[in-house]
Amino acid sequence: MTTTLLFFVVGLGAGAAYAAIGMALVTTYRGTGVLNIAQGAMAMWAAFSYDELRTTGDLVLPVGRIDLGMSVPVLPAILAGLAAAAGLGLLAHLLVFRPLRTAPALARVVASVGLTIALQALVVLRFGPDQRAVAPILRAEEMRIGSVTFAEDRIWLVVAVVALAGLLWGYGKFTRLGLATRGAAESELGAVVLGYSPDRLAAATWLLSPMVGGLIAILVAPTFGLDPVTWTLIVVPALACALLGRLTSVWVTAGAGLLLGGLQAEVTLLSTQPWWPEWAGVGVAESVPFVVIAVGLYVFGKRLPGRSITVTVPLPKVVPTVPRPAVTLGLVAAGAVLVLATSGSYRFGVITSMIFAVIALSLVVLTGYVGQISLAQAAFAGSAGFVLSTLGTAVPFPLSVLLAALAATALGLLVGIPALRIRGAQLAVVTLAAGVAIEQFVFRNPSLTPVDGNAVPAPRLFGIDLGIRAGTDIARWQFGLLVLAVLTLAALAVANLGRSATGRALLAVRSNERAAASVGVNVAAAKLLAFAFSSFLAGLGGALIGYSRGQLSADSFGVFVSLSLLAFAYLGGITSISGALAAGLLAPLGIGYVLLDRHAHLGNYYLLISGLLLVVTAIANQSGIAGQVGEGVAALRRRMSRVPESAEISSRINA
Repeated sequence: MTTTLLFFVVGLGAGAAYAAIGMALVTTYRGTGVLNIAQGAMAMWAAFSYDELRTTGDLVLPVGRIDLGMSVPVLPAILAGLAAAAGLGLLAHLLVFRPLRTAPALARVVASVGLTIALQALVVLRFGPDQRAVAPILRAEEMRIGSVTFAEDRIWLVVAVVALAGLLWGYGKFTRLGLATRGAAESELGAVVLGYSPDRLAAATWLLSPMVGGLIAILVAPTFGLDPVTWTLIVVPALACALLGRLTSVWVTAGAGLLLGGLQAEVTLLSTQPWWPEWAGVGVAESVPFVVIAVGLYVFGKRLPGRSITVTVPLPKVVPTVPRPAVTLGLVAAGAVLVLATSGSYRFGVITSMIFAVIALSLVVLTGYVGQISLAQAAFAGSAGFVLSTLGTAVPFPLSVLLAALAATALGLLVGIPALRIRGAQLAVVTLAAGVAIEQFVFRNPSLTPVDGNAVPAPRLFGIDLGIRAGTDIARWQFGLLVLAVLTLAALAVANLGRSATGRALLAVRSNERAAASVGVNVAAAKLLAFAFSSFLAGLGGALIGYSRGQLSADSFGVFVSLSLLAFAYLGGITSISGALAAGLLAPLGIGYVLLDRHAHLGNYYLLISGLLLVVTAIANQSGIAGQVGEGVAALRRRMSRVPESAEISSRINA
């Protein structure tokens, strides 16, 4: 009993962080209707800014830094960190979410993902990638309750969370600004009639919410640690707590955060017991938020509050691709030329681009055709890769690839079950949590995945070695042509799906689920079919990644890889096959990345640039690069097909 209580108290440190980010999420959602996936990254910037001021005396800006000449005392450093977080929130409102106020949920989620990628990359560039040990801020003297001794700072963190929850509750309940914000969430038109500007109310929310998370992030950093990955992904357990609070109650969210931190610590304690299954020794505690989110959204999904906005912008246009033999053969020939004409890292970049295009096609099916947002595609791809490595040489190629892709399909169907009741940003939350759970429980579990990674045997067909490496050749053309064949078949399958009756049913679900159901479309079956086909394509891509790497590890399929997949798929054009091909060209380690890194030396800034470009794409052109090019080509054709005015007059006279 003593050890159990001790672990629970120790877990309150993480619980305070969950509670604070959760309350920030609730504040943002109540005031703007945005589920801000970048909430943890914003709080992280405040904590890193504070620590840099304390250790070096430098005020770090997104570009440049100011040397103050001495270590800044605690209180001014905290205030500076909060000011940095508030400024970040205001910029996010002005530059990102205000232009997207009437946009569909997909665009806002994509922009939030882009902001997350950009902030995480910016923190790594400005503060470094390593974990930091932060000097204590709160009193950490030993405290005793009965026979249990623990650091006093855990109690002070609980006090800080409770006090912050009380202040937020009072702000929303008794202040004019808080009441107006709550009223605008119910009806923006009503707020305007009463003389309030919804835009100014949203700006006040974006100033407040990052400071809520930033304050506790600063206070909890000495006990929780400070590193770019953990704090960016802390939004997952925080979302679980916010959803338990129905995205409205800061009190329930705060209590759920503290309880979740203690519960995870208890699960960690249980995993050390002799009777605990060895295969569940790692990742179980990190999977708890996914269970909470999935169950909570499935139960409460239809009853979660929404923000009343009278004007909406339509989703990006989908133009089904009609495969033309000449065009298809031309593209295949161009791909073959690229494979055969390059070598070394350039050929490897071409191969990586084609593999990424296969996975991007999975997002075209799921997000482009059906409007379902998935942030777990890397997890589906990784499950296929690890199954392939487990099969080894026992199952011959290509049967091994098909079995691996079917394993990814089964996982995709499981994750897709909540989509039967939820959609939009809430589904993005479920898939994000699923990606974290799969990464922690499967990919980083030494009982399921070797620490050194899984070796993937080279594919062989009719005795022909199709592997990517042989001797000093790191990228053989044989493997490149194999990937090209898979990409071609996948693209043709997606094109035929888009033109079929099933594809029209998927597009109907994307446009309006109620209308689709009224004309006989089985909405549930359509969603599950999309998840199955999408995860199958992602599994094919994951198997090809396994072959291209030769050795798999968890880092190949982490959550940030999923975020990057969505980023580049959306940037290329998430509603078209040509967009998937463009996404492949832009992908990390793809041919575009290799060229920019070799000739412009932008490799270190690639994720930052991609995150910013994703935000711009979500705001300015939701059809992506492919859509923009297509619109330009269509406009040029219209211009060229017009009869010149003088010729038209002459023809009329002659007539």
